[in-house]
Amino acid sequence: MDPNATAAPLILTLGFDAASFARLDALRRAHFPPARNFIPAHLTLFHALPGDALQEIAARLAQVAAATPPLKLSIGPPRSLGRGVALAVEGGGLCRLRRELADGWAGMLSRQDQNGFRPHVTIQNKVAPDAARALLAELAADFLPWPAEGETLLLWHYRGGPWQAAAAFPLRG
Repeated sequence: MDPNATAAPLILTLGFDAASFARLDALRRAHFPPARNFIPAHLTLFHALPGDALQEIAARLAQVAAATPPLKLSIGPPRSLGRGVALAVEGGGLCRLRRELADGWAGMLSRQDQNGFRPHVTIQNKVAPDAARALLAELAADFLPWPAEGETLLLWHYRGGPWQAAAAFPLRG
C-alpha cells in the first residue's frame, strides 16, 4: 500500500478465479465502449470508501479475509442496466460478507454504498438503449450460468481514470 496515496476515494471489488475473470473480462472487452473501458471486469462491493481511512479499512479487510473462505458463486443470467448489460452474481455468502463489512463501516459509507446491493459484473455500459437491448437478447438466448469462485478482496484508489491497486486480501478462512 502506498501511504502517500490516502486522499483518493477507495473502491472495493471481489476478485474471481482466473478462468472466470478471463471469461468476464473478454465479454467486457468485446462489448464495453473501448473509449470508456479503463478497467478490467469487476464486481464492486463498495464504490467510495474514504481514502483517509485506508489503514483502518485495510486492517478490517485483512481480518475479514483471513476468516472467510473463498466464495462459491454462480455467474449469470444477464440483466439490463438500461444503457448496458450486466451478469448477475449469486451465492456463496457474498451478500452476507458485504453486509458484515457495511455494518462495520456504517459511519463512512457513501449514499450509493448505503443503498441495496445487487451483485453483478458490468460487461456493457453507456451505450444506446437499443444496443443494450440487442446484447441482452443475444446473451439471454443461449446463456448458461457458470460456477465461479470469489477469491480475493481487492482495494483500489480512484483518481478519475484507471484505478490504481492499493491492496489485495485473499480469502483464506
